[in-house]
Amino acid sequence: MRRWTPTAVGVAALLGLWTLLALTVLSTGVPTPWAVVGKLSSDGWAFYQPHLSQTGGEALAGYLAGNAVALLCALLVLLVPALERVVMQLAVASYCMPVIAIGPLLALTLDGDQPMVVMAGLSVFFTTLIGALLGLRSADPTSLDLVRAYGGGRWQQLRRVRLAAALPSTLAALKISAPAALLGAIIGEYLGRVDNGLGVAMTISQQQLDIPRTWGIALVSGAVAGLGYLLTSLLGRLATPWARDTTAGEGL
Repeated sequence: MRRWTPTAVGVAALLGLWTLLALTVLSTGVPTPWAVVGKLSSDGWAFYQPHLSQTGGEALAGYLAGNAVALLCALLVLLVPALERVVMQLAVASYCMPVIAIGPLLALTLDGDQPMVVMAGLSVFFTTLIGALLGLRSADPTSLDLVRAYGGGRWQQLRRVRLAAALPSTLAALKISAPAALLGAIIGEYLGRVDNGLGVAMTISQQQLDIPRTWGIALVSGAVAGLGYLLTSLLGRLATPWARDTTAGEGL
């Protein structure tokens, strides 16, 4: 109860503020919560299923591809330190490049939903790369020296020590990347290369001035992003129980 009470109070306060703004100063652009719930109910699963399938597939493909490339780059940097400068420059460039600049280029060079998949991958690449590198470099120096004393090189250090040490930091980065992948896919859908998707549905509802539906799509998008965050968080808890125990011990 003590854990969930602050969350419940925060949600209640947010709903109260939302209702107050919808009924007063922002009544023209902010619907009431019950108007959004009513629209969600009337639209139903038949409306949201194709959009969720399209955007979810794009986000998942980009999430897997972007994180795989990021993890491979982190391992490559650790095994071949001379490549770190080049890899980090590319990572920073991918992170800082404006979406509005790269989106049209992707739309011109790729077909179908590939631009959305690439944008979802770009949205997670930098975060996962940094998290993985920090984790790999957080390995216990004594353990590394022990492997070296027995004749092991960088590969043996990586396999026997660094990979386990990197799990908590890497899984934390993967957890943050889940909502980022969905956001990248939705932004990519504004390019107009697909017929379905949460971004497409939101664009159409905005053009039709269907305010409750627009807010409903936004809430569904947030719920999907939160679900991705929750699933990766649960995976991290299962994969690294020692990290949770350590954190609890430090708190005591």
